[in-house]
Amino acid sequence: MPGGMIGKKLGMTQIFDESGNSVPVTVIETGPCAVLDIRTPKKNGYASVALGFGQRDINSANKPKRGFFEKAGEVAYRVIREFRVPKEELENYKLGQIITADIFKIGDVVNVTGRSRGKGFTGVMKRWGFAGGRKTHGSRFHRAPGSIGMCAWPAKTLKGQKLPGHKGNERITVKNLIVIDVKKDRNLILVKGAIPGAKNGIVIVKGIS
Repeated sequence: MPGGMIGKKLGMTQIFDESGNSVPVTVIETGPCAVLDIRTPKKNGYASVALGFGQRDINSANKPKRGFFEKAGEVAYRVIREFRVPKEELENYKLGQIITADIFKIGDVVNVTGRSRGKGFTGVMKRWGFAGGRKTHGSRFHRAPGSIGMCAWPAKTLKGQKLPGHKGNERITVKNLIVIDVKKDRNLILVKGAIPGAKNGIVIVKGIS
């Protein structure tokens, strides 16, 4: 596997093991991914492979991107990601090569990186888990953060103070997920547990050597 694969989270379901126990799994569409570019230490100073995922009409791309895509074929891609590989393995890849889910097998351990759901602007109780104030009659302190600075010294709000703000939409990696099943004909893998992001969100699946 060229350092990783681009995939799409399709959602969660459950399967049953040999003992009849329910196992929660996430279904990920991994590929097909096309090799769009090969970066070599001699030319670029490092070794990596650029993959594309999600085909689209090449006429929908602008002229510079169209020239980039045409080096690997006559198809454009919606998502492009670059993956580092050992330089001695670059000879295993060629432009236009298609990589599918058959590189995975049951029992593999992978790390999945995605972007969490955006929650918008939230207060300190939802964002940081603050307890809030008293709920008794006459209280005017329910969901406010409380004191955020000092009076005399240093007379300012310190950096890193937990305050209201934007919650979610962050890059998150869940490690050591086990591949429960592989559907090679549909480019699907089922990993045990949950992964970041909403349904149809783009994720990066990296194998652990």
